[in-house]
Amino acid sequence: MARLRIATVFVAALLCASRAYAQDDDYARQVAQERKQAEVEAPQLAEQLGLKPDMSVADIGTGGGAMAIVLARLVGSGHVYATDVTQRSLTITREYAKKEGLTNITVIEGGVGSTNLPNECCGALFLRNVYHHIKEPVAFNKSLYASAKPGARLAIIDAPPGKASELPAGVPANRGGHGIPVSVVIDELTAAGFVHVRTIQGWPPGDKSPTVFLALFEKK
Repeated sequence: MARLRIATVFVAALLCASRAYAQDDDYARQVAQERKQAEVEAPQLAEQLGLKPDMSVADIGTGGGAMAIVLARLVGSGHVYATDVTQRSLTITREYAKKEGLTNITVIEGGVGSTNLPNECCGALFLRNVYHHIKEPVAFNKSLYASAKPGARLAIIDAPPGKASELPAGVPANRGGHGIPVSVVIDELTAAGFVHVRTIQGWPPGDKSPTVFLALFEKK
């Protein structure tokens, strides 16, 4: 019986290790894919935001941090604020920046109704596949407006809700499902004080099968 128990424990340990290695492989592939996408998309986003080498930009909802890393290299002497509401993303982004030897990235824990960014810290801000998850848009957009410098540009990159898609928990019902209509984005951001500049329906340009839009705003 003792030998059986030892064998069972050994097999269980092997299974756990196998799952961990599989998860590590999946994560490594995800990071590599996100970095590849960011290398293509970041220069196009920088153009829309009017980024210059000495500017500060906020990546709100940074996730794995790939866009923040690529933009940190693009702005050079500028600065990148990378925010997220999950500790995992914050840890990953800090480690990513350290591994890349970048010192111009500040990682900040975001809030449900606040960016938690310093007032008027950034000349450019963006949310990529994040806005449809915002649960308190009025409070959040007020904070977003306060975080932007006068003349700053804001890009919302998101997708319209799919047919019969489920509404994420806690978000307003006007999202219509998992995603958000661009008209709702424009209404909410202009209500917060931003001016709508333009909408690019297929983002990024050159994508053969685009599924997201980019709505560009400015703080006058």
